[in-house]
Amino acid sequence: MDLFLYALKRIGVSIMTLLLVTAITFFLMNAIPGSPFMTEKSTPEQIAQAEAKYGLDQPLVVQFVNYIRNYLHGDMGTSLKMQEGTAVTTILFGQDKFIISIKLGVMALITAVVVGIPLGCLAAYYRGKWIDSLLRVITTLGVAVPSFVTATLLLFGLGVNLGWLPVQSNSLPDAASYVMPVMTLAFYPSCYIAKLTRTSMLDAISQDYIRTARAKGVKTKVILFKHALRNSLIPVITYLGPLTAGIITGALVVEQIFHIPGLGDYFVSSILNRDYPVIMGTTVLLAALIVIMNLVVDIAYKIVDPRINITKKGK
Repeated sequence: MDLFLYALKRIGVSIMTLLLVTAITFFLMNAIPGSPFMTEKSTPEQIAQAEAKYGLDQPLVVQFVNYIRNYLHGDMGTSLKMQEGTAVTTILFGQDKFIISIKLGVMALITAVVVGIPLGCLAAYYRGKWIDSLLRVITTLGVAVPSFVTATLLLFGLGVNLGWLPVQSNSLPDAASYVMPVMTLAFYPSCYIAKLTRTSMLDAISQDYIRTARAKGVKTKVILFKHALRNSLIPVITYLGPLTAGIITGALVVEQIFHIPGLGDYFVSSILNRDYPVIMGTTVLLAALIVIMNLVVDIAYKIVDPRINITKKGK
């Protein structure tokens, strides 16, 4: 029952968060002076006709209410520029753009978790030894280096100089095309997760139940990887929400660097062209993914640590 109430509360907060993001994006986007139909050859009459056609001549509050109403019915509007008259849902979901971006993000997320947690455990197990020192140097470097620098180094190293991997991934035909983008997206979170895991495991080792296990003669490996690891994963699980947000938003930049035909291409183009419906559709879609992932993480956090009290914890 406690878990159900906690989940219900988090679902309500998630819905309010998504609505707030939608409102902020909508009104800030429309606060920019000018019109999306303004060109060197357009006349005021032509601009007024185009705005009336798409309902942009109405008050902003009315436009926002209409947008929310249509969105709840699955209508995200139509493109004003890139593919005029084409539904935004068709642009986002009908050309595998969304699938490519999600696949890239999921692969990077799984890689970060699979690589980061074992490295953190390894560093904690060999605390104070050369392996621990080496891993700390690598993880500190990984946290400090921006993703576009990592992408550039991989492009020149593995792509241009060695020729092991394709430099451009225009169609992502095979697994090799995913390697460098996934490595770029996963490098920072892998290092951060490794640091989190190491710190958490060292803190867990100093707890009384670990000392009791040692006194009973339990082997060190069993203590670390069975008893201490579970509590050490709580900060990692907490980080998965922001990590998902970072990977999704960071993927937009990485897609541009590696010429990946994902949502990043449409998102950047829609901003440059002031294609309001595509901007809103892409932003709300990404925000929904982030909110859903945070919701899943919050519920998982409650399952891992049942001591969380929904009446006291105001996350």
